[in-house]
Amino acid sequence: MSAYRNLLARLAASPQVWLVTGAAGFIGSHLVQNLLKAGQVVRGLDNFSSGSEKNLEQVRLSVGPDLWPNFELLRGDIRSLETCRAACAGVSSVLHQAALGSVPRSLEDPLHTNANNIDGFLNMLVCARDACIRRFVYAASSSTYGDDPSLPKREDRIGRPLSPYALTKYVNELYAGVFASAYDFPSIGLRYFNIFGQRQDPEGAYAAVIPAWFSGLLQGRTVTINGDGETSRDFCFIDNCVQANLLAACSDDPEAWNQVYNVACGQSTTLNELFVLIREETARHRPETAAAQPQYRDFRPGDVRHSLADISKAETLLGYQPEYSVRQGLRKAGAWYTENLQAPALGV
Repeated sequence: MSAYRNLLARLAASPQVWLVTGAAGFIGSHLVQNLLKAGQVVRGLDNFSSGSEKNLEQVRLSVGPDLWPNFELLRGDIRSLETCRAACAGVSSVLHQAALGSVPRSLEDPLHTNANNIDGFLNMLVCARDACIRRFVYAASSSTYGDDPSLPKREDRIGRPLSPYALTKYVNELYAGVFASAYDFPSIGLRYFNIFGQRQDPEGAYAAVIPAWFSGLLQGRTVTINGDGETSRDFCFIDNCVQANLLAACSDDPEAWNQVYNVACGQSTTLNELFVLIREETARHRPETAAAQPQYRDFRPGDVRHSLADISKAETLLGYQPEYSVRQGLRKAGAWYTENLQAPALGV
């Protein structure tokens, strides 16, 4: 039995009270769902700037009427210190996911990104420390690697940030380190590498590539690829991300704390390869998409050319073992998008 399966069995036997910030978001809602299914009590905090009521409704339907009463929603903003204090009261563990994502958005509005990702993060650290939270796990980002050209990416080697968003996520790591040394408040940062899966929003100017492409193909639109398509990423299915969060939050190994870890699959996929895989999945449900071809446009400012994670540190210290490959994750995501997106016939 894997370390993760052992953990789920332990959790079921010993319920805790958890706080998930950004609970109505893509990653946050999956954390809420899995914690509830593991028999935990969960408080969610969200200001719904990017999260969705629909995500929480899907969680409710998934966990059923017996477990849903174990969830409490607090509507509020991490930029409010008092809101963070109320959210942390009576909680054992925090999974901090609330942030303002997107490299392009941060380039357009660095002030807003800073206020959410640095001021809000510091508020959460202060309130979690004051509430004597036992476990604090936060969403870091692979964007922290910046212009470092070396592959695969290792946690102990980073370059200069290439966007305000990347800078804010690096500052989070620095603040977490200071709180560990100055206040003896431990935490774990998880550097996410292109997490994807069900409920990831395909709409808007800053939509991630996988939901945007599923939506485009299923609705008969032309999919666009930034650059020549040979840009590569380490795409990671949402269930792997959930596993990493729970393993981190429940680790009893002192060496595992006050660390940052890559959360990925350790596999490189180019955008051209990704398009083919997504087209294959949509064609399984809508055969008319099999002939679709992408359109290429200019490279996007602030983007890293190649990204591939070394996940050996998480494997060694946390027991992390990705259960889903990119193809397996796309299979599950494709079925969800096909069921949940309205798709007119091609050519209409």
